[in-house]
Amino acid sequence: MFDFDKWQEIYFSVKQNKMRTILTAFGVFWGILMLMLLLGAGKGLQNGSNRNFGSDDRSSIWIWTSTTSVSHAGIPKGRYIQFSEDDMHAIRQAIPDTKHISAEIMAGQRWRRTINVTHQNRTGAFSVYGVGDEYFKIKVFIDLRAGRTLSALDEQESRKVVMIGTRVAEKLFPNGESAIDKYVYFHGIALKVVGVFHDDAQQGRMSERIYMPLSTFQLTFGQAKRINEIVVTPKQGVDPFLFESQVLGFLKTRHKVAMEDNQAINAYNYARQAQSVNQLFTAINFFVWFVGLGTLAAGIVGVSNIMIITVKDRTREIGVRKALGATPGSIVSMILSESVLITALAGYIGLVLGIALLEGANALIVATGSNLAYFDRPEVDLNTAFIALGILVGAGALAGLAPALHASRIMPIEAMREE
Repeated sequence: MFDFDKWQEIYFSVKQNKMRTILTAFGVFWGILMLMLLLGAGKGLQNGSNRNFGSDDRSSIWIWTSTTSVSHAGIPKGRYIQFSEDDMHAIRQAIPDTKHISAEIMAGQRWRRTINVTHQNRTGAFSVYGVGDEYFKIKVFIDLRAGRTLSALDEQESRKVVMIGTRVAEKLFPNGESAIDKYVYFHGIALKVVGVFHDDAQQGRMSERIYMPLSTFQLTFGQAKRINEIVVTPKQGVDPFLFESQVLGFLKTRHKVAMEDNQAINAYNYARQAQSVNQLFTAINFFVWFVGLGTLAAGIVGVSNIMIITVKDRTREIGVRKALGATPGSIVSMILSESVLITALAGYIGLVLGIALLEGANALIVATGSNLAYFDRPEVDLNTAFIALGILVGAGALAGLAPALHASRIMPIEAMREE
């Protein structure tokens, strides 16, 4: 039951020592504010790092080729390995743990990797890629802004359709003009735009790409069944590192490449990168909590010290209360309530201000269009905020416990003699 008289007494006690209370509360306020800002900044770094992973499935493995660096099976080193669509089909049949597999091939020569693309009187140089029909089952985090992705039917029928990135759309279709069902022209052919996407990877440069069905690309550029890269994902629950070694081992055997040759067939495994990043941010979060809680602890110690002084100042009052029949429990409750009130109120203000500052920073980033390489959406989730609030209340009670117990043991006769 709410005891109005008790809280009124606490209010008058705090009011009598305004400056002391404010200075005490500031330590707690500053500690929780710093904790929120540090946690938000850490989350911003983590979000920025995740954004740079782009739209790819975090278990995907991207495989490409180069020249052999080791002689093998009587074949001298220096041989260039060329993938084909047959390699994809062979992997699918040989390795049952394969979930999705696709291909990618880029237009252009080694020294010029962009193609001039035109719409009406506007022209831009962009990267053009032919991709397999499961490509967008692997690009699971792609931000589709309009239209649709390329389909299996587009691949089977070699349709003259493309998906374009937002930076391509801004160049060829300015002022918010819709690109869907419009045509772009390159290499002497017209292709209908069926989708517009955005990809944050590489600071947004992935949004300068144009994707078309692999079969259409091969007919357009005369590439037959050639592909540059194979991208593959394992089934759920399969060890991504073991799966990678199986795929690479199979391809090396198929192309007569020595197993120790790490140059001829290379792979980028997202799972390995994600593991490293997660370990890094686990360490960062531990450091942030350590520093933040250390700062908060300093404020809590200040509260404890002030409550000891408060008990000392109110010794006679406490003696009178006990002489009039106040129980030790009621004395403890009074001191603890004052301690919890100071820490909870100061901490709540710090928590709200910290979250508000993070939201303000996030709004500023969005409003200014800033594209920071490794920082995005600084935030603190509600669970973390409630945990911090719970820690505050517990710490407030702990800070007032020793002074409260001391107050409960004061003898009325001794208290009345106190000057």
